[in-house]
Amino acid sequence: MTWADSFLRTLKENDVRLVTYVPDLYAAGHRPQNFYMLGSMGLACPIALGVALAQPERGVIALEGDGSILMALGCLTTIGMVKPRNLTIVIMDNGIYQITGKQAAATASSADIVAIARGACIANSQWVRDERHFEQLVSRRFDDGGPVLLAAKIDDKPGIGKTVRDPALIRNRFMRGLGTGRGSALDA
Repeated sequence: MTWADSFLRTLKENDVRLVTYVPDLYAAGHRPQNFYMLGSMGLACPIALGVALAQPERGVIALEGDGSILMALGCLTTIGMVKPRNLTIVIMDNGIYQITGKQAAATASSADIVAIARGACIANSQWVRDERHFEQLVSRRFDDGGPVLLAAKIDDKPGIGKTVRDPALIRNRFMRGLGTGRGSALDA
């Protein structure tokens, strides 16, 4: 079992997941409520914040890598200020910029994502200890309050899945999954 299988098993049916480039999640279980980011490092949290504010009745999960969130630390301060109760951010910290050549990220030595999030007023921020702890944390009820940031140390092996690289198809499916758009000829 992979972290992606565990993640999918614990999510509720009405959750929205926003993903940078996480091929394992696509391979483990695609659905229209997933928005796959293509070449957009640093933008999953800002987009997730927008969805959380636009649809406060829906749980929203932003799935980010450590390198990606380092490119958008300012967004954490906005999330900490606005405090959307329905937003959970999951950071997978492998200590490298996986998709740009495996350069070391600041999280490999000096940057602590959880401490940074707490400093940005996301009080409910914590490191995940293991798979069971992750399941417990991510399965929380969204009316319990948020935002929440969960960070997990992972290995640096590249993902094994491959995301469909068709932005129009991804957008149209996601809009339909949110209940705000209509299908198109690209929808399968």
